[in-house]
Amino acid sequence: MGSSPVTCADAIAAAIAIQGPIPIAHFMAAANRHYYATRDPLGAAGDFTTAPEISQMFGELIGLWLADLWLRAGKPDVYYVELGPGRGTLAADALRAMRSAELFPPVHLVETSPSLREQQQQRCPGATFHDDVDGLPGDRPLLIVANEFFDALPVRQLVRAASGWRERHVTWANPLFVPVASGPPLDDILPDALREAPPGSIIETSPASAAIARRIGHRLATQGGAALIVDYGYEGPAIGDTLQAVRAHEYANPFEEPGERDLTAHVDFATLAEAARAEGALSFGPIGQGEWLERMGIWSRAERLMAGAPERREEIAGAVERLTGTEQMGTLFKTLALAAPSWPQPAGFEA
Repeated sequence: MGSSPVTCADAIAAAIAIQGPIPIAHFMAAANRHYYATRDPLGAAGDFTTAPEISQMFGELIGLWLADLWLRAGKPDVYYVELGPGRGTLAADALRAMRSAELFPPVHLVETSPSLREQQQQRCPGATFHDDVDGLPGDRPLLIVANEFFDALPVRQLVRAASGWRERHVTWANPLFVPVASGPPLDDILPDALREAPPGSIIETSPASAAIARRIGHRLATQGGAALIVDYGYEGPAIGDTLQAVRAHEYANPFEEPGERDLTAHVDFATLAEAARAEGALSFGPIGQGEWLERMGIWSRAERLMAGAPERREEIAGAVERLTGTEQMGTLFKTLALAAPSWPQPAGFEA
């Protein structure tokens, strides 16, 4: 009889057995690396649905936003770049909208999942794939989109224990993974405003996210271009544990079955903006996704779609509500724009 295959949980448990409890960030990175490499997580048959899958209007408005910037920048040669492009739906919709402005940029996609790359290639024939931001070309401005990309990057969690602030780790207590406070005191690295938070308080940071924001900021400052980041999150620093898991469109325990469910955490937009500005880029926002889509004319676009397909009127109106409603995605999801200092101010972010 053959032995059972080693699961992601087995590998993490073995690592803990060898080295002791591992940081939450390492646990999250290992789990998501396996998760995204082994499935298509999107749609009704998957675990979650993103904005581009809800309506074509989302990607179209992003494409028009990019085309407007490109026109006002003088129509330079540019690349379209997307980080974590899912099935390629957003890219296909955005590129179609760009063509209406006679913008036909070569496409560069940052994606590591083999299964998702196949779908992206079908929707964006001729796209060039990269494992990370560092591989992107450096010879012309970049038009960058990152929709629900940063939320899946690993976070560190600091928890205030009885003996002071410690990093939150994960240990293996067969048959469960359990979070524990471990390591040396970290009080000295905490912002003054948060240091005296009540015991049990948790602060999250994402060095991986900040590093990528810095790389994007550097690219924009040196090459030109702009970026639009759309995700759910907040303007930090803030107290709170936002680590969550989703499976089959339901919330689940993030410490059960690592590698078999999507692990995410809320994005700290203030930190992303600060990291990009440190490299010379300008930042705008964040503002709520709903407010930004309304400023970009989503209702006008919806009316045109309804006129062409009256039988879909209720479906289209429902999609707008889901994307913009305060109880849906409109407030929790936010948009942040970054731009080269030499480029025009992005539309939709006017004071």
